[in-house]
Amino acid sequence: MFPKPSASLVPNTYAYETVPLVKPTGFREYDARWLFGSELNLMGVQALGLGLGTLIHELGVRPEVVTGHDFRGYSASIKQALALGLMAAGVKVHDIGLALSPMAYFAQFALDIPCVAMVTASHNDNGWTGVKMGVNRPLTFGPDEMSRLKEIVLSGAGQVRPGGGYRYVADFPEVYIKDLTDRPKLKHPVKAVVACGNGTAGAFAPRILEALGVEVVPLDTELDHTFPKYNPNPEDLEMLHAMRDAVLASGADVGLGFDGDGDRCGVVDDQGEEIFADKVGVMLARDLSALHPGATFVVDVKSTGLFMTDPVLVANGVKADYWKTGHSYMKRRVHESGALVGFEKSGHYFFNRPIGRGYDDGLVSAIAILDMLDRNPGRKLSELRDALPRTWSSPTMSPHCADETKYGVVEAVVKHFEAMKARGETIDGQPIRDLVTVNGVRVTVEDGSWGLVRASSNKPELVVVVESPVSEARMRDMFKLVDGVLRTHPEVGAYNQSL
Repeated sequence: MFPKPSASLVPNTYAYETVPLVKPTGFREYDARWLFGSELNLMGVQALGLGLGTLIHELGVRPEVVTGHDFRGYSASIKQALALGLMAAGVKVHDIGLALSPMAYFAQFALDIPCVAMVTASHNDNGWTGVKMGVNRPLTFGPDEMSRLKEIVLSGAGQVRPGGGYRYVADFPEVYIKDLTDRPKLKHPVKAVVACGNGTAGAFAPRILEALGVEVVPLDTELDHTFPKYNPNPEDLEMLHAMRDAVLASGADVGLGFDGDGDRCGVVDDQGEEIFADKVGVMLARDLSALHPGATFVVDVKSTGLFMTDPVLVANGVKADYWKTGHSYMKRRVHESGALVGFEKSGHYFFNRPIGRGYDDGLVSAIAILDMLDRNPGRKLSELRDALPRTWSSPTMSPHCADETKYGVVEAVVKHFEAMKARGETIDGQPIRDLVTVNGVRVTVEDGSWGLVRASSNKPELVVVVESPVSEARMRDMFKLVDGVLRTHPEVGAYNQSL
């Protein structure tokens, strides 16, 4: 019997080498994320694989899984430990090697494999590791599956079964690349900065876009798992600023930036303006709803209110469905509703048929943006941006808050705003027009200004976003209000970035 995991072990000890270390907080709402070494050891990864394999059998799914790993110094060894646990549980592992997360999702379709277990910490800093899992393509685990997996792993209930096996799928990236490039080239010339932050996408993105006729200006596309410039996260201003500088220096038409595992795409326009992903989503929704009138778009609660108010989308009969932030939540909502696309402010886009297969792929998103430009040959990306109604939006801001306390803080913030609304209180003289509590709380006042507070699903942080259709000053007012409420909770620490 495999040893039962411990929640805390001291490295460089006998126990650390003979007992699985699995910190319970690593099981998050829809992903698994740990600091490797201090919260998870290799035996703990084996326990995770054994537990996942046990859950696959419990769910009655064919016991075969695609696995791959992102480009970090320790990801390959973690994947091997995960595969050992899966095989011990009687699961056949199909290993596609170094990969993007969407490449693993694609492999579920291309290889006809029901399950996926992709080893990646996504955009988290070095030191983090994790696994994105699913048993029903194109979906990934939600809270129910994660809760059950946590129960199996931590209780030592993983069951060893015969029938496990291992297969290395040679040259699978070529299959993925062919799937994205087996189409007509772009009709009009376009020059694009392609930024990868030295992460996994650097091995694939430039080649794919060049095959479509793009003149690629590479930016940090060399693989380097130390991430010497910055963490590959196109939601962070540091990476967006680097893309801006490269666009202005090269005279590119667009900057396209990819996160560490390639499932998100960030955008800078020809003037060097950093366009947050929700605004890019509005531009894409305008373009696609002209081709698909009456389309439904799922939008996460961090995103701009323009999806409901933009006159072009209204004229095209668009239905906006605001939903929970998180790639698993959004994927499932898009899949179940039959929406054309789901847009998330973080840059996860979920394209359904005829554009994609329902999962988030930064390269599919980039190609959709390039197709939009190709359908508007007389207009620069900055002109498409300027055509949107003006709003003032913050970046996604994340104050530190421990995993053990963050949900309690958010619950208290929700109750604070619910009580304000019930008492008829105003915010800067504005009555509260709407409260959305499907995922934290999004409070909107009469003039359309709003602020959001939610718990991060994959890091010990809260998430704060504010926007105003009135002025920058009103946006800053909303931030002061929201931050003022958070500062009444001593558990809330400093922001990673702020206004």
